[in-house]
Amino acid sequence: MAGQPGFFDAEERLRWLSASGDPLEWLRAVVDFEALRAELEAALPRTDRSLGGHPPWDAVLMFRVLVLQALYTLFADQAEYQLRDRLSFMRFAGLTLQDAVPDAKTIWLYREQLTRAGALAKLFARFDAVLAERGFLATGGQIVDATFVEAQRPRLTKDERQTLRDGGTPDGWSKARTRQIDRDGR
Repeated sequence: MAGQPGFFDAEERLRWLSASGDPLEWLRAVVDFEALRAELEAALPRTDRSLGGHPPWDAVLMFRVLVLQALYTLFADQAEYQLRDRLSFMRFAGLTLQDAVPDAKTIWLYREQLTRAGALAKLFARFDAVLAERGFLATGGQIVDATFVEAQRPRLTKDERQTLRDGGTPDGWSKARTRQIDRDGR
């Protein structure tokens, strides 16, 4: 497991994903996202580039990120995380390991701009229509954002534990202390 990474490790993983039937690779091949470019760029106001700043993200790349959000029920923070973490998401969006990834705020702002322009619903309707033309129905999946937090264990005396087992409330406990203890937990 430990060792120097090889030159072709990422390509090997992507080949494996392809051989395993990566649905995102299939989706990218079926849908011509470039056909949406004109509508995307018309809906996105661009600032004067002579003032400097970060160049805008590619409109088609960002729409693919929104498709990932819709398919996998992701908030912007999780979309950013999954784009950094999952090779299949990177490939679908058109990113490589060395590319920068749009941050959560950028993803959120992009969605908001398209929504305010009234273009987001139209673009997804076109996306769904392309899938329907090919005999497919877009349904969402779900990636669960699991955050594990260790619960603080109550420090109970032997007498307090026995009183709780018997269904009572130990002497001297306030209402707040009573609410903090799970009487049914084992």
